[in-house]
Amino acid sequence: MTCMDLIERKPDQHAADASVFQHPHFQHPQKRRLILCLLLALATLALYNPVIRAPFLNYDDSVYVTENVQIRAGLTWNTIVWSFRTPRAVDWHPLTWLSYALDRQMFGLKPAGYHLTNVLLHTANGVLLFLILASATGLVWRSLAVAALFALHPINVESVAWIAERKNVLSMFFFLVALAAYGWYARRPGIGRYLAVTCAYILALMSKAQVITFPFALLLLDYWPLGRIWRTEEARVGGDRAVALGCGSFSWNLIWEKVPWLALSVASGVITMKTGGAAFNYTVATGATPSEFPLWIRLATAAIGYVKYLGKAFWPVDLGPVYPHPGLATNIPAAELSALGLIAVTILAVVFGFGGFGLRRQRVFFVGWLWFLGTMLPMSGIITIGPHSMADRYAYIPLLGIFVIVCWVVADLVQRSHVPAIVCAAGAAAILVALGTALHRQVSFWSDNATLWTHTLAITKDNFPGEENLAMALVAEGRAAEALPHFRRAKAMWPADPLATLNIATYDQMVGHYQAALEGYGEVVRSPVTAPSLRATALANSGYAHLSLRQYDNAQRDFAAALKDQPENSAAYRGLGLVAQRAGNSAEAAKDYERSVELQPTPVGFLLLGNALEIGGNPEAAREAQSQAARMTQDLNDDIATVRQLLAH
Repeated sequence: MTCMDLIERKPDQHAADASVFQHPHFQHPQKRRLILCLLLALATLALYNPVIRAPFLNYDDSVYVTENVQIRAGLTWNTIVWSFRTPRAVDWHPLTWLSYALDRQMFGLKPAGYHLTNVLLHTANGVLLFLILASATGLVWRSLAVAALFALHPINVESVAWIAERKNVLSMFFFLVALAAYGWYARRPGIGRYLAVTCAYILALMSKAQVITFPFALLLLDYWPLGRIWRTEEARVGGDRAVALGCGSFSWNLIWEKVPWLALSVASGVITMKTGGAAFNYTVATGATPSEFPLWIRLATAAIGYVKYLGKAFWPVDLGPVYPHPGLATNIPAAELSALGLIAVTILAVVFGFGGFGLRRQRVFFVGWLWFLGTMLPMSGIITIGPHSMADRYAYIPLLGIFVIVCWVVADLVQRSHVPAIVCAAGAAAILVALGTALHRQVSFWSDNATLWTHTLAITKDNFPGEENLAMALVAEGRAAEALPHFRRAKAMWPADPLATLNIATYDQMVGHYQAALEGYGEVVRSPVTAPSLRATALANSGYAHLSLRQYDNAQRDFAAALKDQPENSAAYRGLGLVAQRAGNSAEAAKDYERSVELQPTPVGFLLLGNALEIGGNPEAAREAQSQAARMTQDLNDDIATVRQLLAH
């Protein structure tokens, strides 16, 4: 038993907890924990159930699932290889990719299955967190309170409801498994247990690199609650006096044992810096569009971000998927005040938690606060990771430190004040009801794309992605006229942005203003900041505009150019098929259509393929293609009308 254990375990320490367990169902510790795990899981599943009915989000879900050719193929050997050898443009998190491929194998392209996987992972994370804390501290109700805050806090809705954030909940799962394995290893160190921790940590890194602070987190846990930080031969016990005298010398072996894990963190960080990002960007960095803000801006927004995360932890309102980065308009006085506050709290945490006092509540404050600061650091914005100043998903792991501080401090106050059990139960119930209500409200915003982005624009200012995504959601719902003002507002925010120009050109094409659309597409293609994927989209759309104007040579040129920029552009292959069929070459058209549906199966694509095969004298294959189209939708009338319109050109 360590020195910290001797100080922690006083005879009356668990009296408050034990008094609650008089009911027969709670007499046996294992049954008690099982019942509490089931209650926590049921509450989480019930409150997150509406998410399962939500669609794919029109923001990154296409890159991860709906338009990802490898994922759409399912769990094949080629997909497995691709997941580990993802190209430079795509984030390296092979386990996340494989989880999507497995979902594709089981659920097809129905979003409900992907949402269900996220909800189950988050539920498992809440249960694991409870079991780890209860095992490490022996305090069941406090551990349950922390796990309930984590599982039901509205700030975590983004990580669960957004299919593209599978990497967040999956990496957290393996992160918690690694923490559990570390507790097992700490009780009796050995090579087998060490390897178990290492394997779990590798799996977490292969899900998302956000967990690279794992070695740092373990050092905090060594201090509290594991009590491994000091090497002792004879602990002197005597209440606070024993702590003040110290508990032995620092055990440097705790540093050396974490060196291999630190090496894994460094390797993961290097891989992350060298891969990823481009698949999610529609612009490329040039001298006119710097890839990151100056260091002083990043430090300022990081300081403000830390304080805002704390605010959202205690008052979770105005939560959304995108908070625009203020850039050079960052509020410097607010940043300075935030930085001073963070420094002051950190000094207090170090002085009281590691400065010779060592009372349990002081150790909890020290560990919880440094956990929050340290695990948030990679996502704080000091290193540029996107066009946003902060994101709710980044708080998924860091806020655990704040939740632990709150639950332990409140429990200590209640215990010292001898608050009646009935009052404690009523207070806890009120907090849970408030959390559940706030969670239900936040989940409702994710019911569809238009609702989510309307809410996002209501709680933020000058939100370019919000305007763009709301407009595209409205277009997808057939409300193009309502979308145009949002496209124009986005264009006004960033006149040189190629996506805003592309979207306005697409609207012009939808309403039959083909010449205006071609001018917009040309502007996108000529822009020096347009990424190849967006340029390919503009070229393919331009090809269809030329088809509408019966300019077939120009259309063929645009489709071919689109495939040079993006060889897996399904729309461009379909366009080439239309040009070939117009020229009377049904065999060539069938090849192009077949390649199009291989890349992205759609009812329209299969109907076009069936038409070309029938003209080419292959009725059996034509019927199979038409049957495939029918299997993909309950009503083919709109798709048949689209095919007739395309062939009429």
